[in-house]
Amino acid sequence: MAETSATTGTGEPASRPRKSSWKYIGPGIVVAATGVGAGDLVATLIAGSKFGYTLMWAAVIGCVVKISLAEAAGRWHLATGRTLFDGWRSLGPWTTVYFAVYVVLWGFIYGATAMSSSALPIVALFPDGPGLKFWAIVTGLIGLAFVWFNRYAVFEKVMTVLIGIMFVVVVYVAARVVPDVGASFAGLLPVLPDGSLLYTLGLIGGVGGTITMAAYGYWVNAKGWSNSSWMKVMRLDNRVAYITTGVFVVAMLIVGAELLHASQVALTSGDRGLIDLGKVLEDRFGAGTAKLFLVGFFATSFSSLIGVWHGVSLMFADFVERFRTSAAGAAETEGHVGQEGHEGPDVAERRQRSLPFRAYLLWLTFPPMTLLWLDEPFGLVIAYGVLGAFFMPFLALTLLWLLNSSRTPGEWRNGWLSNGMLALSGLLFVVLCVQQVRELPW
Repeated sequence: MAETSATTGTGEPASRPRKSSWKYIGPGIVVAATGVGAGDLVATLIAGSKFGYTLMWAAVIGCVVKISLAEAAGRWHLATGRTLFDGWRSLGPWTTVYFAVYVVLWGFIYGATAMSSSALPIVALFPDGPGLKFWAIVTGLIGLAFVWFNRYAVFEKVMTVLIGIMFVVVVYVAARVVPDVGASFAGLLPVLPDGSLLYTLGLIGGVGGTITMAAYGYWVNAKGWSNSSWMKVMRLDNRVAYITTGVFVVAMLIVGAELLHASQVALTSGDRGLIDLGKVLEDRFGAGTAKLFLVGFFATSFSSLIGVWHGVSLMFADFVERFRTSAAGAAETEGHVGQEGHEGPDVAERRQRSLPFRAYLLWLTFPPMTLLWLDEPFGLVIAYGVLGAFFMPFLALTLLWLLNSSRTPGEWRNGWLSNGMLALSGLLFVVLCVQQVRELPW
């Protein structure tokens, strides 16, 4: 259990800052493990295979952008004592409508995607065993049971183990292909080769940039960080998370540049591209390295599955709680929620036992199983793509709004650097949003 805050004689939380310490690290590791999915790693590999080390600088900028976004989400939770959805709701009813449609539709399709992604490496490791649909259902049920019966502390430990496996495997594979150190450093100079703009924007905005960034503040509260005295701790935790993510990106770029670029090997887009890479690794380094890579592939996919099952279910439980409060017109409760220090591990614990949390867990698990047998309906794909494309601009721009308004205590409002980074990321995600919508199969 994390250290709880001291209180003053009036019962208000003390604002004495805690020293940032490695022993507190946790929510950031969860974000890093959840946000980096198999599809993200394939996109990075393809960028490396097409342009070598040239886009290394974009990976570094992407890391800085994610640090800024997650720091803003965590700062909102700690400075105000309010959840991110509570902040969104204060901007008007349009945010509630958008989030309600998004979280239901996104969860339906993401559930099937996450289960299939987790099953792919198992099928590759045991080709004579059951097929993809069987393993997809098994991984979904294991994820459901794990999140249903365990609390945040156990969840964090398991996520730490999974990201440890991911880290060791990805760095090991990058070392095996023997990176060109000179070319790596040369890639830190901003250069845009012909045809690389969209890959560059994708590298900056894609890896680790999902709804789980919005869940970061909820995990911060679940850890026991409930007021501004934890700000330094949160910032260290966040930097560790996205520096770790940056290492993943750089390692996969190296693999793409060294293993695929010279030989012009083309990967299948999406999660199945990692199966292609496994075959390339087997041809080059033997079956042992290929199997180790598949274990890392599973850790990457399954950590994203249980991370979403936990984090987005927490967000949904908060959404239902605020919606009920609003519908009941409970002004007194609303005022209490806005007080600093209200959100904490006890509230997170209650949410994890709540009906909405468990209902969303079931929604992520069982209805999506039908998509394992059916082609995704055309209209559903379009709606999912549009809503998903708009989420990251929505997150960046609403944080910019919230953290420059009177909703945030003056001491913790944005400075010029935070405003610049959030504005830059908002613009980046708007461009990516337009491109994603254009690429949908209209």
